[in-house]
Amino acid sequence: MANLDTIVALATATGSGAIAVIRLSGPQAIPIVKGVFKGKDLAKQASHTVHFGTIRNGTEILDEVLVSLFVAPHSYTREDVVEISAHNSRYIIERILELLIQRGARAARPGEFTLRAFLNGQMDLSQAEAVADLIASTSAASHLVAMQQMRGGFSTVLKQLREQLIQFASLVELELDFSEEDVEFANRSQLEALIVEINRVIHKLIGSFEQGNVLKNGVPVVIAGRPNVGKSTLLNTLLNEERAIVSDIAGTTRDTIEDEVNIHGVTFRFIDTAGIRDTRDVIEAKGVERTREKMRKARLIVYLADPQQDDLDEIKSQLAEVAQLGVPYVTVVNKVDLLTRDHVDTLNAINPLFISAKNNTGVEELKEELLRKVNLHKLDAGDVLVTNVRHVEALRRTEEALQGVLLGIKGSVTSDFLAMDIRQALHHLGEITGSVSTDDLLDNIFSKFCIGK
Repeated sequence: MANLDTIVALATATGSGAIAVIRLSGPQAIPIVKGVFKGKDLAKQASHTVHFGTIRNGTEILDEVLVSLFVAPHSYTREDVVEISAHNSRYIIERILELLIQRGARAARPGEFTLRAFLNGQMDLSQAEAVADLIASTSAASHLVAMQQMRGGFSTVLKQLREQLIQFASLVELELDFSEEDVEFANRSQLEALIVEINRVIHKLIGSFEQGNVLKNGVPVVIAGRPNVGKSTLLNTLLNEERAIVSDIAGTTRDTIEDEVNIHGVTFRFIDTAGIRDTRDVIEAKGVERTREKMRKARLIVYLADPQQDDLDEIKSQLAEVAQLGVPYVTVVNKVDLLTRDHVDTLNAINPLFISAKNNTGVEELKEELLRKVNLHKLDAGDVLVTNVRHVEALRRTEEALQGVLLGIKGSVTSDFLAMDIRQALHHLGEITGSVSTDDLLDNIFSKFCIGK
């Protein structure tokens, strides 16, 4: 798809960094920069070369810069791309952008460079979305998944599924041309076996979404327990900062407090909650209810107990309530430094982790247990995970359409109905990669990108 206009945007964040990169893409990218650049003739230079010179507005020198050339189709967008590395001064950036726009460039919209890469066939839609995930990645695990998708791992699986379906779809469609002769070009047994296998792969991809989503967005972990058992102290210890207020007064935490911790490449979103107890305080009661709601939605619960407050039977009763939620949990006994040997031996009946959040004792062991519980630290570079809600919804619709094909085969329906369900499945798979797309869908996806990407 040819774009007649040339776009420009700042590709780096504004701030105190030394260098800013201004990016242009389009048919006039090289001529526009050539008109304001004093140095080598850019029109005569090879692709993937860097050139030193000055950006000038007439005789006024705006900055000394490096200009990088990427000649079509060997660029991110498959168009001519020029990147100007200038000093990161707000004044200089504004002047250069203003000058380039005066020369004929247009200010780029959010995500427009990546949109052009998609429209020009440089990447499919799922790979384009992975670019945004890569930029937003905050851990080794989220980075690994985004890189795997951007490099086409997910796309390759989908392409193979579509090619197999298209082959059979063409045979079923051919039958429609010979409907009066009652012939079958598509072997129904082979088609059924193929649909079963494709559904197996799709079901596995759908099942990977839970893991992929938490890798992308972080594992939500609720720290719960009675008031004053050390929940806020534990959060502060995990964060290595005073994030939550710590007090001997029960009920200090009235609302949830959230923050992230990176543990061996996996992001955990820890949520400190109000202590669970019966209370007549209206505000505290709302906090307790929010705690229960957070616990129901968590991926993991760290249930903190203080045996100086409750005996073993009371702690078992608390854990029974947690178990009813159906959420994986870790039992942690705090303030181990204040316990006697006999006390510890008694508590071993509930197989807890013993820690002292105040003294940072046992906290590393707790982190290892959290990793083991969520089983995310063994992610392999070749694993294909679904991390996007849009993708998993399209896969579910594909699965439904393929179930229609299976029912049709078993019910001996005519070729036209089979073809309709197969086309529907192909449509939903195509929505993921962008082989089937609408302007509204593209606008919704790329509007979430940063300008300059």
